[in-house]
Amino acid sequence: MKFSVIAIAVLLFAVPVFAADIDGKWSGSLTTPGGDFEVGFTLKADGAKLTGTTTGPDGTEIQIKDGKIDGANVSFTVTIDFGGMPFTIPYKGVLAGDQIKMTADMLGMPMEFVVKKEPVKK
Repeated sequence: MKFSVIAIAVLLFAVPVFAADIDGKWSGSLTTPGGDFEVGFTLKADGAKLTGTTTGPDGTEIQIKDGKIDGANVSFTVTIDFGGMPFTIPYKGVLAGDQIKMTADMLGMPMEFVVKKEPVKK
C-alpha cells in the first residue's frame, strides 16, 4: 500500500516537471524538398494546456492552437494563411531534456525535425 501511494505521488508531480521545462523559446530547422527552413516556437505550459507562438513564412507571429501536454508528449496546430487559403499544420512532439523531437503533418506527409531550447538571456 505504501509503495502505491508513493508511485501515485511521483506520477502526479512528474507532469508539472515536464510542463515547467517546456516554457521558453525553441529553435531548429526543418529539411524539406525545397531546402532547409528555420523553425522556432515560444511555448508556455499552463497545467496540461500549451500556448505559444511560431513565426510564419513572412516573419509574423502565429498563435498555436489546441495545445496539449501529456507527460513528455506535446501536440498543437498552427494555421497559416496563404492568400486567403487557411492551411492547418498539426504538430506532435516528445520533450526530452533541452530538445523536442517534432513531427509536422504537411498535407499527409510527416516531416520530422528537432528543436532545442534556447538559453535564457540575462
